[in-house]
Amino acid sequence: MILSLITQDIKINMDLQEELNRMRDMMRIVSESKDDIPNIASFRDLKKTIDELKKKKKVLLLSCSNRYQFDPKKIDIPKSRLLALYIKEELGDIAEFMDITEMKILPCEANVSRAEGNSCGLLKAMLKDKTKNPSGFHRCWVNINEPSDELWKVSKELFESDAVLFFSSIRWGQTNMYYQNLMERLNWIENRHTTLGESNVVKNIETGYICTGQNWNGSNVVDTQKEVHRFYGFKPNDTLYWNWQYTKDENDETQKSYKESHKKFLEDTGIKESFIEKQNKGIK
Repeated sequence: MILSLITQDIKINMDLQEELNRMRDMMRIVSESKDDIPNIASFRDLKKTIDELKKKKKVLLLSCSNRYQFDPKKIDIPKSRLLALYIKEELGDIAEFMDITEMKILPCEANVSRAEGNSCGLLKAMLKDKTKNPSGFHRCWVNINEPSDELWKVSKELFESDAVLFFSSIRWGQTNMYYQNLMERLNWIENRHTTLGESNVVKNIETGYICTGQNWNGSNVVDTQKEVHRFYGFKPNDTLYWNWQYTKDENDETQKSYKESHKKFLEDTGIKESFIEKQNKGIK
């Protein structure tokens, strides 16, 4: 039984390594190819993203897409999370991967628009815990009012990184709730250097946003989030902003298109089932 499990693990690891090598070869071909080759954009965007991030000392990858698992033996990983996991695999130790959907990040308390004015990010809202807030920059009332909240885990890694890449799905033409909630909870970063007139503590951190969707508004969402990151005070890196969308036909809501989208995503990105199986094994 033990020998069988060891043999199975070896086979999965060999399959994964073969798949990674295949994707690297495909990306090399992409970099030398012309623009008119079908589905070339996803490969090229992914390659450019990885090449750009490899120049960094530390990269934070924040995955914001969820999926309910009906069958624990067949884990269904969201598309945007698969991209984050693959990029993590390519970057190795310089990358930190965090799944926002598995963290306790409570809703924003809306202190930005109180009757007496904007109280988001005030100095007295600073989290007074050197373990959770070693930089001293974390100022969110929720972490004071609700000690169980885990946003500090994100900000702690964020302030230690020189690049952060957000991943999410598109739902009804907008970012999904996990990403939106995360950005609302980080509003104190923007308030600090705008409303409060203090220093911009993220001015040297580059950002990117990659999203996946079915049929509507993906590119517009990417453009909007780039502007949001700019407002926050980050340094948006154009290379790190792109989206994958199954079709541009916003009226295509057929079951057929939804069933085909997963397969097309794998074809467009070069990700194969062996890579997914490896990730599923890690989740289990």
